[in-house]
Amino acid sequence: MTRFALIATLAAMLAVAKPATAAVPVIFDTDMGNDIDDALALAMLHTLTTRQECELIAVTLTNGSAHAVPYVRMFNRFYGRGDLPVGVALKMLPKGAEDKYLSAALQSAPAQWKRPGDAKAEPAVGLLRRLLAASPHKVILVQVGFSSNLDALLDSKPDAISPLDGVSLVREKVSLLSAMAGNFAGGKPEYNIHIDAPAAARLLARWPAPIVFSGFEIGLDLKYPATSIERDFPYAAWHPVVASYRAFGRMPYDRPTWDLTAALYAVRPNHGYFSLSEPGAARVDDANLTPFAPDPQGKHRYLRLEARDKARVLEALMLLTSQPPLRPIR
Repeated sequence: MTRFALIATLAAMLAVAKPATAAVPVIFDTDMGNDIDDALALAMLHTLTTRQECELIAVTLTNGSAHAVPYVRMFNRFYGRGDLPVGVALKMLPKGAEDKYLSAALQSAPAQWKRPGDAKAEPAVGLLRRLLAASPHKVILVQVGFSSNLDALLDSKPDAISPLDGVSLVREKVSLLSAMAGNFAGGKPEYNIHIDAPAAARLLARWPAPIVFSGFEIGLDLKYPATSIERDFPYAAWHPVVASYRAFGRMPYDRPTWDLTAALYAVRPNHGYFSLSEPGAARVDDANLTPFAPDPQGKHRYLRLEARDKARVLEALMLLTSQPPLRPIR
């Protein structure tokens, strides 16, 4: 049995086994298209859903590119979840709607992964309200893009979907916001904060549930290797991760795993991959930096990575990104 056949067999065994508890629902809020780590993180969440460690219930977009929605639908369909709801970005942000691989991957994708009408999607805030209100369990939000959607969610008013306003709905239905945001090691403003700093500032000041930040320094310290792209996906003649990675940059290159680390912590917080800062509060200052003030009553914490854990974390990221979907691939 080849390595990849073994992985697929083990994944199938995990998928049919009954979990001891219900898989935690996860919503992925992403600026898909601006950097390749969003695509790698989405592949990971599909794998973790296959393993019944979580249940990916939607993808909402903060990248307003016209190619973002059809790309995510194509990606989800490849993993056997083409019916997953997708929410469209609420606004077009300057420098926040780039297409660094979306259209290239869509153009190269076999017809079987695309459908007419793939560009249609409901507004992200309406989708977020609908899914949170309907969920019987508390939801984890993985935000790896800008704060636009979640800031607007907090502003949302009671409606036919829920009698709760946005803040109350989040307080009742969200257990954790795992955010790739901020820089807690000094240096320049982090990209996701900088692109929509007013929304980020409002979000950090009033989000009523716990937030754990995977800062710029975490993903920078863990680079996804090009060797994995070249070696670990031979089970598919065409793969959205490989096509996207190759379109994003000139191979071979290693890319920081910013968004992957936020997704990994969200689903596996107790695996010892990272340690946490003391509780406190992060804010966005006038320079778009994210100073952190310790406070025993604070709802914010940020990840820390020990040198001894780097190899183990990177191995988990590669295995979860490259695991084959359960369905046959041609």
